[in-house]
Amino acid sequence: MNTQEQDRLFALRQLNLLDTSPSESFDRITRMASQLFGLPIAAVSLTDENRQWFKSRVGIDHWEIPRETAPCADVCDSSQILIIPDLLASDCYRGSYLANSGIRFYAGAPLVTREGYTLGAMCVLDTQPREVSEQEQTTLYDLAAMVMAQIELQHAFGRIDPLTGLSNRHQFAEDLQDIERDTPNGRRVALFTEVVHASELSTLHRTMGPAFLDKLARVTAHCLQQAIGSKSKLYHLGGCQYVHLVNQTSDADLLEEAIRLRQALLMLETTRALPVLIRPTMGIAPFCLSDVTAEDVLRTAHAACLDARQAGKVAGLFSLDLDAHYQRRFTLLGDISGALENENELYLVFQPRVSLTNGECLGAEALLRWQHPTLGDVSPGEFIPLIENTPMAKPLTQWVLRHAVRQAAAWHRQGKTLQISVNVSATNLEEEDFAIRLLDEMACMALPSTAIEVELTESALIGQGEVAANQLKALIAAGLQIAIDDFGTGYSSLSYLHEIPAHTVKIDRRFITELGQDARTETLVNSMISMAHDLGYRVVAEGIENDISYRRLMELDCDEAQGYFIAKPLLPLVFEEWLHERTAQ
Repeated sequence: MNTQEQDRLFALRQLNLLDTSPSESFDRITRMASQLFGLPIAAVSLTDENRQWFKSRVGIDHWEIPRETAPCADVCDSSQILIIPDLLASDCYRGSYLANSGIRFYAGAPLVTREGYTLGAMCVLDTQPREVSEQEQTTLYDLAAMVMAQIELQHAFGRIDPLTGLSNRHQFAEDLQDIERDTPNGRRVALFTEVVHASELSTLHRTMGPAFLDKLARVTAHCLQQAIGSKSKLYHLGGCQYVHLVNQTSDADLLEEAIRLRQALLMLETTRALPVLIRPTMGIAPFCLSDVTAEDVLRTAHAACLDARQAGKVAGLFSLDLDAHYQRRFTLLGDISGALENENELYLVFQPRVSLTNGECLGAEALLRWQHPTLGDVSPGEFIPLIENTPMAKPLTQWVLRHAVRQAAAWHRQGKTLQISVNVSATNLEEEDFAIRLLDEMACMALPSTAIEVELTESALIGQGEVAANQLKALIAAGLQIAIDDFGTGYSSLSYLHEIPAHTVKIDRRFITELGQDARTETLVNSMISMAHDLGYRVVAEGIENDISYRRLMELDCDEAQGYFIAKPLLPLVFEEWLHERTAQ
């Protein structure tokens, strides 16, 4: 094989056309050729090393014929139009594969790239001899030009990744549609490969530079393509993420294939093709062609990959149950905005806090609840972590503060001197107007500063930025109390406790539930209470569920208690009834 032919074949294969599924964009041109010439057979024929492969065909069932003695091969060699009125009358073609299969007439125009490489021919055929007019030759040239325009459009505009030369996600979507058209109920498996986690790419970009990331993408793309072979088409999704389709087999076989590909990538470290360590992770997502979109396929395959990486596994199979969990999370995130505007969904309940000295109710913690219209009661432990790092954190906290302040003001007007505690996240403290908004809300309701306590976790208080520190100073200066919630769970509790600007610590429930049953836990709680008192903090114990814990906390001189043993979180009217009975006792 000469160098020119090698270059031509390389150019052909870089276009990723060979052995791909039928495509409506090409079939449309082939049907037009058949109709314009009034002939039963037309094809877009690509000249491979030893065969003519049909990207599109009308009137024939097979996908390829031998290259030897094929007229399209001669069109490719000469880059000229070829007209054969009667193959049986031609010394050159009477013994050809086409003539032996009953073809008598052939006309083909070359498919030539801008660089001058001829890929094959746009051809029309008949089982009867025929002549071609000059105008028909021009039409055939035009049709060939339309085919090349489609090839260039597919390759150059949004279909091929220029960095790796691989097809991208747009081409993946189009190919999936073509495969579905060919086998509508077929089943396939998407195998998603993430060579480097997205969170690590920014570090590599900073330390190694963008040129290194380009090289990483090229090298890993080449490695993966070699590993999966020429029968499967690899797609580059961006960064160091790839996907390809395989036939559905057993889960064990799919996992084995994923491990094989991962080992191929890890060999890049052994051969020192890459100067950094990589941690390839694979996601496996089976699907039925007629049931899903390309977006769904990529989402589920990526989700399987993320789950595997999170679990520290080499590869992960897509799980419907796990996907339902994430879909639920997505639903909650999307619906919280409407819940803020709907008076029937979000509401507050109040869990009493009582003095361990005399049993008097000193206040209550305001807790948010969500009655979702379709999902029912949604736990705050589920939806608040989802929302606190999104743009919805600010309006959600504003809703809680507004309703908590209004309820506190209502009780204050009734003569109930209760302190209402409200949970605030680190995200809220970074809002420059947070303190002003809260203080304005309290001023509008004529609520004294002692009536509200702001609860923050240690993570929100430790390592705070300047904005957060200023918000805390403004609240403290106005007379509000600050409480450290979930005390004892932060890794830096002891080293930073003396620096935290707070008045109260709330010992986390996990230390209280075993109180009176475990000596080590009791020693730890005793130390927390003593240390907090020595540093000037008031101490509240959360999660009290039995009389043993309650009495032991009294003996340890804890100041306040909160938990189901005293009262569960109550609606305002129920809280008032509970308070009346408590006071009467």
